[in-house]
Amino acid sequence: MEISKLGEFGLIDRLTEGLKNVNPSTLRGVGDDAAVMHYDDDRDVLVTTDLLLENVHFDLTYVPLKHLGYKAAAVNFSDICAMNGRPRQITVSLGISARFTVEHIDELYSGIRLACERYGVDLVGGDTCASHQGLVISITCLGDARRSDIVYRNGARPTDLICVTGDLGAAYMGLQLLEREKVASAGQKDFQPDFAGKEYIIERQLKPEPRTDIVEALAAAGIHPTAMIDVSDGLSSELLHICKQSNTGCRVMEDRIPIDFQTAVMAEELNMNLVTAALNGGEDYELLFTVPLTDHDRVSAIPGVKVIGYITEPSEGCAMVTRDGGEIPLRAQGWNPLAEQGE
Repeated sequence: MEISKLGEFGLIDRLTEGLKNVNPSTLRGVGDDAAVMHYDDDRDVLVTTDLLLENVHFDLTYVPLKHLGYKAAAVNFSDICAMNGRPRQITVSLGISARFTVEHIDELYSGIRLACERYGVDLVGGDTCASHQGLVISITCLGDARRSDIVYRNGARPTDLICVTGDLGAAYMGLQLLEREKVASAGQKDFQPDFAGKEYIIERQLKPEPRTDIVEALAAAGIHPTAMIDVSDGLSSELLHICKQSNTGCRVMEDRIPIDFQTAVMAEELNMNLVTAALNGGEDYELLFTVPLTDHDRVSAIPGVKVIGYITEPSEGCAMVTRDGGEIPLRAQGWNPLAEQGE
């Protein structure tokens, strides 16, 4: 069905039909000029937004629309988690080119709604518009946290432990595999990509999961991180953000960086440096945070969290300690979407 047959409001009605709000803070969602939220006096509102552009942030040659919708929502939830908060509501705005049908947008929205259902987030509004440059997705997420619980990037102090959740580099290796198979499929009518034994890294690229579980686990353990950020642009870049804003240095142990077996196999197959991929690949959407040294035993007991280094005085700089005891300065080599424009 052509989208023009429904019109803007008809499309909105179709995409939001049956939405039910699950957060008490959502007083009014879709259907008015603005959504209405109310929070308790001791809680602060957290707001984040992400813009995703076709052929810049995603390639529909190999990214299913349902996965794209899920990922677009999940990466916003991750930003709220990185503040030690809980995501509560999102608004979704779309720029849609003429080649997309109603069924295409249904599929995209099915992924967005699935992410919302899984993480208890209300979809409360948005906008749609024609686009001459493919598909454009803009999502704004609202979350909340007690003021005393919010964690910023600038609170790390010397001797703090550096912790990270999950594993790193898998999403980047999944992207390399997808790009390789895209090149291999060029000009072939019935091409079948070879993803056998590499399902994990594909899923890490196409369907990242925000670490709401870690936010809950830290609270249950009575741990308040001193600084926190999510790993969207790569471990090196994110750690340098924390150190710059906290006015500290750091040491990361190469042999402590968590890497999945499939990631290692893919790196070897592509003749790529595994540690470089883990440091600079990005899109892992794990949480990188620091805690006081006294929290070592408690944080180490949380499943899925690994201590990978420590914060130093700023005069010591930021470096990775290699397996042989040497030191390599950390550099922000993660993806820069503005690099091609020279900005």
